[in-house]
Amino acid sequence: MTEVAFVLGTRPEIIKLAPVIQACQRRRIEYVIIHTGQHYSDSLDSVFFDQLDLPDPDYELAVGSGSHGEQTAEMLVGVERALTEAAPDVVLVQGDTNSVLAGAIAASKMDTELGHVEAGLRSFDREMPEETNRVLADHVADYHFAPTDRSKGYLLREGISAFRITVTGNTVVDAIERNLDIAREKSTAVADLGLDGSRFFLMTAHRAENVDDEERFRGLLAGAQRAGDAHDVDVIYPMHPRSRSRVEEFGIDLPPRVRAVEPLEYLDFLRAASSADLILTDSGGVQEEACILGVPCVTMRDNTERSETVDVGANRLSSCDPERIERSVAEMLGADDWENPFGDGDAAERILRALPLDARSKEVPQ
Repeated sequence: MTEVAFVLGTRPEIIKLAPVIQACQRRRIEYVIIHTGQHYSDSLDSVFFDQLDLPDPDYELAVGSGSHGEQTAEMLVGVERALTEAAPDVVLVQGDTNSVLAGAIAASKMDTELGHVEAGLRSFDREMPEETNRVLADHVADYHFAPTDRSKGYLLREGISAFRITVTGNTVVDAIERNLDIAREKSTAVADLGLDGSRFFLMTAHRAENVDDEERFRGLLAGAQRAGDAHDVDVIYPMHPRSRSRVEEFGIDLPPRVRAVEPLEYLDFLRAASSADLILTDSGGVQEEACILGVPCVTMRDNTERSETVDVGANRLSSCDPERIERSVAEMLGADDWENPFGDGDAAERILRALPLDARSKEVPQ
């Protein structure tokens, strides 16, 4: 009988749920993986599964891109069919994607319980689709796995019972602790990019509110250019397909300091991020990774649901204003003395211990 079903559809979900899947393997807990196919590149997702030593998904929905309504509706139908067949005791979703929303709605309508990994994050910006997804998932979940005490506090303020909340830390810490040494040993990304021994900034920018808005996109690129010029470094930009298509659509010529490269596989990105002097990003997950890796971060957004990174001094918000980006980079460079607020790397085990699973006593001896 299936005890746990994982619903995932993007690379951050694969990375952050991998430690929980691996903990299930250690404990001989029966599970299935339902991959919605939300991300653009099936081949790159396959590489992520291989690099993280995960089995192939049991269900591949191959939904792909589309409007929010079309994508979520197609995933909802596919997830419901898979859950009907697998009949799990618990469904686990992670984060704030459309895959999370589809998985949460499907599970809430069925005879199964729902656990939300990374529950309680809030940006308080209802214009963000991710904010809607995470709030809705939290309010239908049976188990809330909050990464920090602050996230727990937000859940309590929204009327969610403390008995349903477990503060676990963030599974991204588990993932980095497991994979950083592997990345440093096996990845040749920094050398392949000609960056061995060089100073560089690493940038990710792909959020719709940034790259679909020509003014904001041009602003963040101009800010990256100004920061690179000010500190005589190149800004390495692994370019998401969404961003690349907008560059072409808007007729943008990338500034000289911004060096576009192909998207990096997980271990390669981890190796590059750990070697960078600073990270510029609009990604929530990358904010966490930079904080954990001890690399200063500037977030090109107006708000963040990872406010802990700002509080500990690991991150600064700059929006997409070129002057603010340049100033924020100057203020963050050299900062590296902060405490990781996301836990001790044992989040996956805490999640499984909080679930009513019969297989907890079957842990495989190490």
